[in-house]
Amino acid sequence: MPFNEAKEHAPGRLHAIFTDPYSAFDNSVTERQLHLHVAIEALVGRPMADRRLMLDVIHGWQNGECDPSDLRHSMHRLDSLDELRQVAQRYHRAIEAQEPLPSDATSLIAEPLAEAIAAAEANGQELDEETRTIPARWPAFTTGLTLYTFFKVYHRLTYGEDDPYRSIRCETSTGMKEVHEFHLEEGEFAVIIPRATTDADSILTLHVSQLEPVLELLEKFQLGN
Repeated sequence: MPFNEAKEHAPGRLHAIFTDPYSAFDNSVTERQLHLHVAIEALVGRPMADRRLMLDVIHGWQNGECDPSDLRHSMHRLDSLDELRQVAQRYHRAIEAQEPLPSDATSLIAEPLAEAIAAAEANGQELDEETRTIPARWPAFTTGLTLYTFFKVYHRLTYGEDDPYRSIRCETSTGMKEVHEFHLEEGEFAVIIPRATTDADSILTLHVSQLEPVLELLEKFQLGN
């Protein structure tokens, strides 16, 4: 099994800033707001200023559902907070009018999963129904651990998580990435950044329900001003 594809609780960018990023954002920490400001500036503010930040809004799972084919998303270029405000307003109007939410044609999990299964079978690997359909069994085939890792990230962003911060290293089709996942009282989101110094985009990922809270959080720290 290719367990080197991804690793949760892996040292990442914030470990070079904080002695212990896993405790830096705990509500009991006196300098929590300062720590949060520094982290958001490093992970969101700098890529935004460099025009290398995308926003990925996920939706589709509800009431405990987690079928990969039901997970939808919409990607947006995010060069300023004003653009984030416009995206939030667009979603708000769609929700108020009970219209379909913005959705890209690409799939975050379902299509890559089907491709990974097809590749494994083409290489002679026999996969039973449980391995195909149960996320925890996906690491049995190549890229399956990466898919399972992102599945868990999207699940936590949709349904919540107790730990305020999580650092993940994950191999993707566009190179090694760090996933910095935040579950704060102010809002829940993840930032996917290239592990190496490249011109690749970073991606701010959040559930549609977190657009307004995360916008308020970023406005609080005056990113882009």
